[in-house]
This record gives sequence, structure tokens and C-alpha cells, in this order.
Amino acid sequence: MRILLVEDEARVAGFIAKGLREQAYAVDLATDGEDALYQAAVNHYDLVILDVMLPLKNGHAVCRELRASAFRGPILMLTARDSIDDRVAGLDAGADDYLLKPFDFKELLARLRALLRRSGVPRPEILPVADLTINTASHAVTRAGRSISLTAKEYALLEFLVLHQGQVVGREAIAQHVWDENFDAFTNVIDVYVKRLRAKLDAGGRPRLIHTRRGEGYILSAHPEAPAESADE
Repeated sequence: MRILLVEDEARVAGFIAKGLREQAYAVDLATDGEDALYQAAVNHYDLVILDVMLPLKNGHAVCRELRASAFRGPILMLTARDSIDDRVAGLDAGADDYLLKPFDFKELLARLRALLRRSGVPRPEILPVADLTINTASHAVTRAGRSISLTAKEYALLEFLVLHQGQVVGREAIAQHVWDENFDAFTNVIDVYVKRLRAKLDAGGRPRLIHTRRGEGYILSAHPEAPAESADE
């Protein structure tokens, strides 16, 4: 999942972004209201975390403009104000939930999971494909009973492929959902990560699950209807 984090306090933004990336979310950061609206206009986001007190445009104004521009993803607002009127104003502006500062990071993660479930994003806790199983809550990955250790980015890529199992996903879609705004589309980073995943998933001679469709992208399936692949793909 790709998240837009809108927070002008560098320390808070760094803390949240670091924690989310460690949980395999892709995170873009905006530090004022105008930048938030620009990034939301040029990128696809599954969810927005939006602080209320922002330079140039406050969170309520940003939220209203996001909804006016047809953004339908969940919006979680952050605020240090605990008055009922402030929370009502945020919800009336189009926010889906409110979280008071300071907060426990575990609560933030729980609220994100709840918002994503309510938004209809398919993210069941257990995702099986053939003898591969991934747990989206604990990020545990096993194949044929063998535990597989993955980095946060390897896990994010695998989860995205599994959520779209049986479908061809292009590099642009992978970059948009798994990486953030700093991703360089002209590099072979995605191919490198796919190669790493294959090495870990297929260890011990297990049948290949991630297949290449030349000119299209990748497909994760136990029974792909795909043309022959070269050995280094």
C-alpha cells in the first residue's frame, strides 16, 4: 500500500515514515498543504495521513479539496487538539478517522488496517498460493512449511504480487504501489528484487511462482499460462 503522509514537524514525520516503511508500506511525505494536494494529484495513494496544523493550507482545507477532486481513499487526520468541535470539523471536511497526538504507533497501525478494510481494499490476514503462505499481519512467509526471511521491501513486493495473483502486473503498477516518490523508473531495481524473491521462494527446487511476461510485467501463479522464459529472468 502507498501512503501520503502530510506532516510539517520533521521529527514526527520521520518517526511515522520510518515505522510505516518498516511495516512494508510505501510512504511519500508532504510538509505543507499545497504540496500535499500536488502530490495527490500526480500520484495514486491508497490512504492519506493528514495533520491538521499545516503551513499554507491547513488539514481541513486539504481534506475538503481532496474530496472535491474525487479522492476516495481513506483519510486519517492527526491533531493535538482534543475538542469535540475540532474532531467534528475534520470529519465534516471528509476525514474517515481521527487520531490524537501523542499516540502509540501500534494504535496508528491498527487504525490504518481498519480503514483499509472498510475501504474495500482486499487485504485478508492469510494469503495462500499453492504451498506459499503469507500473513499480512505478522509478515511471516512460509513455503512448504519452511520459514522465509524477507526484507520489508521484498515482503511488500511479494504481498502486492500475491494480492494480484493470476494477474499480470506491470512495472509501473509495482513502482506505484510498492515504492515511493524517490523511485527511479529508469533503473532495474524491480527486476533485482524479483530475482531476490525468486531465489528465496524457489530454494530447494520448489516450482517457480513468479513468472515473467515479456513486455508486460510479472505474474504470480502456481499454474501460469505464460510463454517460455529465459533462465536469467
